Amino acid sequence: MRSIGTIVSLLIVLTTAYAQDSKWPSLDASTMDAEYYPAEVAWRNYLSEDKRNITPKMKVVYSRPMMKDRKIFGNLVPYGEEWRLGANEATMITFYQPVDFGGQTVNQGTYSLFVVPEAGQWTFHLSSEMGIWGSANRDKSKTVASATVKTEDVEEPREALAMAFQEVDDLTANLIVEWEKTRAVLPIAFNPVILQGIDASPMDMAHYPRNSAFNNYAESEDKKADPIIQVIYSRPQKNDRDIFGGLLKEGEVWRIGANEATEVVFYKDVKIGEKELRRGRYAMFAELNGDTWDVIFSKDYPIWGAANRDESKDVASVTVPVYQEDEVVEALAIIFEEKSETSADMIIGWDKTRATVPVSWEK
Repeated sequence: MRSIGTIVSLLIVLTTAYAQDSKWPSLDASTMDAEYYPAEVAWRNYLSEDKRNITPKMKVVYSRPMMKDRKIFGNLVPYGEEWRLGANEATMITFYQPVDFGGQTVNQGTYSLFVVPEAGQWTFHLSSEMGIWGSANRDKSKTVASATVKTEDVEEPREALAMAFQEVDDLTANLIVEWEKTRAVLPIAFNPVILQGIDASPMDMAHYPRNSAFNNYAESEDKKADPIIQVIYSRPQKNDRDIFGGLLKEGEVWRIGANEATEVVFYKDVKIGEKELRRGRYAMFAELNGDTWDVIFSKDYPIWGAANRDESKDVASVTVPVYQEDEVVEALAIIFEEKSETSADMIIGWDKTRATVPVSWEK
């Protein structure tokens, strides 16, 4: 067995050999640089205290090749071929919030940035592929957005590739790229259109009378029905959960659905039980009390759920009966049952629970 002293001596020899064989890198001929937007983010620790919390929106990191009397575009950088937008590693751009890039929404994150130059225009490509040297063999399936812009000629040739951000307004900034006598201006917007996927609790409507939603299909004027009630609500699913007494606790105020609070429109003055409600639009909640619900109508809308609702805007509350049935309703549903020419029950059903809200009106 080797002694501790022998092992230490070997480590010293190996470390010394490694140090002697290693070489410190010289300055790269294409120096690396970075630009922030807003620019003052880079030195925010020197700003006054009230401005020190400024947050970045974008950052670009790139290497800056020199012109060196060479013809660049159409020669060193061929037209029609993808270019790393610099030298060495592919240029990287970071967005600190979602942006609109060429009409496409791009999520917050860091991307590689490439361009295909042509005479008179450049096409920029953003890629989620990182850690790539140049553009050779890159995985083009990882391109997330593209944008084509016109280029312009400048009078004075620029020796080193340069990039900068230019503020347009509060919602837009340009990334300006200039080298040789060519300038490209790429607009980037901070108010992208973000389209949502299908909600797990899709929205639905219930109408009374039901055929009032189809008046444009009525065969004649006398077959049209004046709308009396419309309910807009989201439909959560049971998904094997214990709903009332489990997911929804007794004593809680519930939005009667998911997402935004359920919204009801009365197209004429009505009575809910014995409580009068003027025609109009209301948010509808329910305080769950076992065999009864207190159904609450509020002018505090739009509102997401029942959290922090303004109870001073409640205009009516009515206690309604709750009962159980054998049939399980998987997705929350609201339907109407006609009781007479001037009354109907709004029935709320989910899981095996049903609540009946009586509504009446003058003929």
